[in-house]
Amino acid sequence: MTMTLANRRVLYISYNGMLDPLGQSQVIPYLKELSRTGIQFTLLSFERPQAFTRNGVEMCAALHRELAGGGIDWHWLRYHKMPSLPATSYDVLAGIRYGSRLVRRKQIEMIHARSHIPATIALRLKRRFGVKMIFDVRGLMAEEYADAGHWRKDSLPYRLTKAVEGRALGAADGVVTLTERIWPVMNQWDSVRHHSVAHEVVPCCADLELFRFSHQDRARRRAELALEDRFVVVYSGSIDGWYLTESMADFFVTMRKQRPDGHLLWLTPARHERLHELMKARGVDEAAYTVLASAPRDVPSYLSAGDAGLAFIKPCFSKLASSPTKYAEYLGCGLPLIINAGIGDSDMLITQEKVGALVRDFTGAEYADAASVVEGFVGYPEQTRRRAREVAERLFDVRHVGAERYARLYEEVLANQN
Repeated sequence: MTMTLANRRVLYISYNGMLDPLGQSQVIPYLKELSRTGIQFTLLSFERPQAFTRNGVEMCAALHRELAGGGIDWHWLRYHKMPSLPATSYDVLAGIRYGSRLVRRKQIEMIHARSHIPATIALRLKRRFGVKMIFDVRGLMAEEYADAGHWRKDSLPYRLTKAVEGRALGAADGVVTLTERIWPVMNQWDSVRHHSVAHEVVPCCADLELFRFSHQDRARRRAELALEDRFVVVYSGSIDGWYLTESMADFFVTMRKQRPDGHLLWLTPARHERLHELMKARGVDEAAYTVLASAPRDVPSYLSAGDAGLAFIKPCFSKLASSPTKYAEYLGCGLPLIINAGIGDSDMLITQEKVGALVRDFTGAEYADAASVVEGFVGYPEQTRRRAREVAERLFDVRHVGAERYARLYEEVLANQN
């Protein structure tokens, strides 16, 4: 990785907390790797209530020491959730006040804003101090809320978000998108079309030192769950919302007709009763599936116990900008994918990279075809694991893909520093 970034001073703002799984997987690994170039990072995050409990305070202190050891100076503010618009407005103002002090004290040259709320803060700081700004677009926030049915397109939150997004894109010196597919669309927006801006695609990557297949973990977890020689499909992550939980259960029912030894392992932190009810309604015996909450550090070992990774996500316009982290994690652990079409750039993982099965319509016939495809992969386990891992390393490694692309963008933006 380049070393021309040594001693450059960057303020990184995240609305996700560093105690949150997203902060742990999608912020800290990148900053640790980028700090090896000599960048002097100041990190500002918004932490959830757990960070302010007695245990949370201790966890924050330990993480602060760990990050400081890597040259990252971490600061945090309290995240406020309700009522939504006033709470977010309060956080933005608090971020501007605190960020202003950090910019002055640390002589910040550039702000890296992770998503829309941090971009709102960074926009004000850029205008006040003349620093460079990168808008890391983690998805189309307004469109996501509209596609989910939470906002109408004529609602105040939608219009405010689009207005701020346009101003941030128009002022940004660099823009990050998660996918190739969304950039030509954004390039036609007035805020981008008339503005010269550096751009980089950085998909959601995984720490492949952690997410890797282990024969030992496979044997241990399969014995623990009494899976024996079953054909195990794993789903890891949240349920419902964007994730088509019922469709994934329907796929499993269809798959079981071809593979009566099939077993579905749900790795999810919440609403286990919802999954039990859903499986019972489909006549799936409790012996044919497992629901458990796993600590993030244990997820790779459970993925090693699987034979394929499942994820169906609601296909809609906003999802053209999405890059699901679970795809990288599945592949890193050697799992072929069972995914649906229309999510970011992910179709090519099946059509070009040939590492799984693609469901184009949520029908029994499509499910049966996908099950047959994946069954073929499972027949050659070592070859499949090697191929999945190779794709993960080439496309989704946090160090050699994610951090290097960020470093390239940093260099381009800072090279134009006045």
